[in-house]
Amino acid sequence: MFQLGRNIVAELRRIPDYRVVGRVTAVLGLLVEIGGVEGALSVGDRCNVKRRDGVAIICEVVGFRNERALLMPFGMLDGVGIGCEVELSDTQPQVYPDESWLGRVVNAFGQPVDGKGPLTEGPAAYPVRTAPPSAHSRQRVAGKIDLGVRAMNTFLTCCRGQRMGIFAGSGVGKSSLLSMMTRHTTSDVSVVGLIGERGREAREFIEDDLGEEGLRRSVVVVATSDEPPLMRRQAAYMTMALSEFFRDTGRDVLCMMDSVTRFAMAQREISLSIGEPPASKGYTPTVFAELPRLLERAGPGGPGQGSITGLFTVLVDGDDHNEPISDAVRGILDGHVVLDRKIAEQGRYPAINILRSVSRTMPACNTDDENQIVSRARQFLATYEDMAELIRLGAYRKGTDPKVDEAIHYFPLIEEFLKQRKTECTRLADGYADLARRLDLAPDNQEVATGVAQPGQAGQNPQQGGATVMERNRIRPQVNSRSATNGGNDLNAAKRALKRDK
Repeated sequence: MFQLGRNIVAELRRIPDYRVVGRVTAVLGLLVEIGGVEGALSVGDRCNVKRRDGVAIICEVVGFRNERALLMPFGMLDGVGIGCEVELSDTQPQVYPDESWLGRVVNAFGQPVDGKGPLTEGPAAYPVRTAPPSAHSRQRVAGKIDLGVRAMNTFLTCCRGQRMGIFAGSGVGKSSLLSMMTRHTTSDVSVVGLIGERGREAREFIEDDLGEEGLRRSVVVVATSDEPPLMRRQAAYMTMALSEFFRDTGRDVLCMMDSVTRFAMAQREISLSIGEPPASKGYTPTVFAELPRLLERAGPGGPGQGSITGLFTVLVDGDDHNEPISDAVRGILDGHVVLDRKIAEQGRYPAINILRSVSRTMPACNTDDENQIVSRARQFLATYEDMAELIRLGAYRKGTDPKVDEAIHYFPLIEEFLKQRKTECTRLADGYADLARRLDLAPDNQEVATGVAQPGQAGQNPQQGGATVMERNRIRPQVNSRSATNGGNDLNAAKRALKRDK
């Protein structure tokens, strides 16, 4: 009852003392042109446009032309015509989040869409669109975050406050990877933004992929592909606003957005409608200005605050990883995870291409032992990929090159390590220990040092002069020098023959 009274008082305080009213002068496509109140409006203001049947549609001022204000609706324009009344709304683009929102699904306005009843409003207002924190007010990125996915935890270690992009074409497993991390992460809170998703897939993600366990400590913001561009853009801003609320309470937040590309497409529709000229592949300059404003809101908080670890998916157009949005986002974020269609077609999920993916907090966030494990595994993957065509053709003979022999031996073991079911969870330390055992870098009963290496612990042995676990346990296939020399000549001949065939 007390909360109900508080909500009523808050609503009464929002009642305006006066009204600003204009009229619709033209409707063209997604735009509504109004007159009579343009002197009282500014870009970003909200207005209510009344249809012929009296139902009000919320619109936003997106620009001005010939002393007329240009509005774009958050809903359908059916029933709006010349002469319809337009009233300036005192409602600001802000939200009043509360702790009780965990486990709920909301739309771009922060209104519940899960049928579980109304939401309790919090005491503090959070602007939906706001500038990112200044660089000097933030703390530094520090401390690993456990995502529960082996490939991410080991090869692409993510730290609290880091921003990572997941780049992939359609149907390669972006949503499945997000659901795994949402369900298995050790972060305090997850905020998931489904931007421009198909309605069927949005419900499947919430009920099947995320599940009750993941939803219990998450807030999901949904704007489906059939909704107007303003709603899709607003949903992305709402996702960041809710993340900022939980960050300010001192929590470590995992903010996941699927996808940034659809946010960019929504902004492109808005910009083209008001006459902004396109720049690259139809995307306007405003799109590339809005991307850093959105993505920079994630990151470490200030003193006494938590952090927002951002995982943003990018829908790669035509599997071209150099298309404008992919290129722009990759330059803003602190790392990128590339999902490969060929790997997905081979049945290995998550289909992460390790060699094309980068985490910019590595290797500084790892111990020497961990870095040597990852480096050795990457070397095997790179060597195998370089020789894969010769191996498939049968042109490579065992014993020709010790490094290639090692890569052939360890490649299937690494591939098996990278494979993981959606319901399977692997903790950070367990992942390094498992990979080390597969690479013969540590005995089966010995764990790899994780976190910060201390003298006399797993990463150091006084009797061996501080040698690491990898240096003490490295095992390489033995190849005699004579066979290696002869094999080297055969390998060079095979490479020359392969080039002639091409």
